Amino acid sequence: MDFLGLREKLFFIAGVANKKSVAYFAAKTLIENGAKCLFSVQHSSQVETVKKLFPESDVIVCDVENKHDLEKLKTELKTSTKIDGLLHSLAFANFSEGIKPFHETKREDYLQAAQISCFSLVELTNALKDHLSAEASIVTVSISNTRATSYGYLGPIKAMLDSTVPFLAKSVSEFSKMRVNAVGAGPLKTSASAGIPDYIDNYLFAEELTLRKKALETQEVANTICFLLSSRSSGINASTVIVDGGMSCNYFDQKIVKSFTAN
Repeated sequence: MDFLGLREKLFFIAGVANKKSVAYFAAKTLIENGAKCLFSVQHSSQVETVKKLFPESDVIVCDVENKHDLEKLKTELKTSTKIDGLLHSLAFANFSEGIKPFHETKREDYLQAAQISCFSLVELTNALKDHLSAEASIVTVSISNTRATSYGYLGPIKAMLDSTVPFLAKSVSEFSKMRVNAVGAGPLKTSASAGIPDYIDNYLFAEELTLRKKALETQEVANTICFLLSSRSSGINASTVIVDGGMSCNYFDQKIVKSFTAN
């Protein structure tokens, strides 16, 4: 039984970087369930990488920092069928100098990260709106707790992304039955996260905070994304769905508390 009803559906996937990325796991799951995917990458150098991962899918270049690329997407996207969903899995922050105190954040770094990680969701939706079906589902990837995070200035930008979701959902509802949601994922073992200073220690600590004492798997996040992209999630809109293994309710795990106080 095709419970999710994904067969022959078409999804636009922005953000596949490699085999460890959330977007890769989500796209692979969609295709395994009979869906088709169209991919966009930030730079032409990434085209071959994604083509090797998904040889039967089309890959286009759309640098979300480039207004011209987004304008081209409106008119040059070649698809004979409507797109049933958009996965926005784009995030970037410049940590080349390490994580600094938030008040020392450089303006240019913050604005670049805000454009790529947040506002690009709005611009991609606008660029694709004429290609999206009337009941398309739009999903973005956020984090489980934007206040407790140690992601430097990317934390408040993810909070911006979370608050953008309901406003975008309201906006597209004026002319369609489209839905917009976010998946708030706990710490994951991805190549992108590996570039965040001290991430491994935080990842291991987060694993101990999950109720099951087992780290969140990228496939688990991908499964939730696929559900939200499907019509089976039709009652969910303008929301951030938390997927973190219960971590967010367990900051006072007694085992960890006693371990700390014993030292």
